[in-house]
Amino acid sequence: MATILIVDDEEDIRDLIAMNLQREAYDILEAADGLQAVKIARKKVPDLILLDLMLPEKDGYGVFQDLKSDSRTRDIPVIMLTARGKLDERITGLALGADDYVSKPFSPKELMLRIKNVLRRVQDYPAGALSENGDFKFDKNQLKFYLCGEEIDLTSTEFKLLLFLIESPNAPQERGDLLRRVWGYNDLIQTRTLDTHIKRLREKLGSHGSQIETIRSVGYQFNSNDQPST
Repeated sequence: MATILIVDDEEDIRDLIAMNLQREAYDILEAADGLQAVKIARKKVPDLILLDLMLPEKDGYGVFQDLKSDSRTRDIPVIMLTARGKLDERITGLALGADDYVSKPFSPKELMLRIKNVLRRVQDYPAGALSENGDFKFDKNQLKFYLCGEEIDLTSTEFKLLLFLIESPNAPQERGDLLRRVWGYNDLIQTRTLDTHIKRLREKLGSHGSQIETIRSVGYQFNSNDQPST
């Protein structure tokens, strides 16, 4: 079973999360501050990290940036825990590349579902599978993406979102379908997660970002025939 690192300075919250994870047979690691979190992550390399943003020693954003700058930990998916109502925190976390966020106080059942969805996104590709469309190439086994032969660093969520769009080229993809297929959300949920990830993807793709088109009142579409201007 997957190993999950819980990072939170509140012992009661760590205990609550740990109890629910153990019921699902996950292995548990715990850290009470940011510096300890980075140290444990580098040594143990967990399968997923639950990361509170308000931490002593080093805040959650600092921990996240340290993890993503280290080759040993940069591919570990991260779910951020944020205070309810602080929309800016959620947007900032997603813009940095977090795979998901959960607001406090949270439902343990919802958190378990979010964890399963993120882990599924990382693990559901067959070994050796490749997918290509023009200058875009995906290695589904290694979760690596190449643009014009150059590797582009994508989070697991960005990888799955872009792959889903590209494997259905020149066809509008509804917001609800994208949220359900990529995040596992109910299609009635109100969230800016999709828009934030699309914005970040366009930035990483540079001139190729224009191939992801916004379809008003529908969702998004990948245009395989759109070539960036030179």
